Amino acid sequence: MSEPTTDGNEDDEIATVNFKATESLLAQIDDTWQGRGFNSRSEFIRDTLRDAVEFPTFDRDELIALLGAEEELRDEATMSAEKAREQFGTSDE
Repeated sequence: MSEPTTDGNEDDEIATVNFKATESLLAQIDDTWQGRGFNSRSEFIRDTLRDAVEFPTFDRDELIALLGAEEELRDEATMSAEKAREQFGTSDE
């Protein structure tokens, strides 16, 4: 399983990509790939990058909005849906 994998396209050539990382990030990467059962650092990085491309999660603006909403909840500037249902006597059904 240590063979490089692609997105399933057999004609896809493997390219070597170099990047710089801090020693502490590299140590975290090494702990993670070994702890999750990957065969190599490269396999872990490929899989992680593939997931990031295929299943993007938050962009920066969405993350900022989410953090803002969390801050409003902490500051009680807004309330959770559950608290609103309790306060106004409505049901979520």
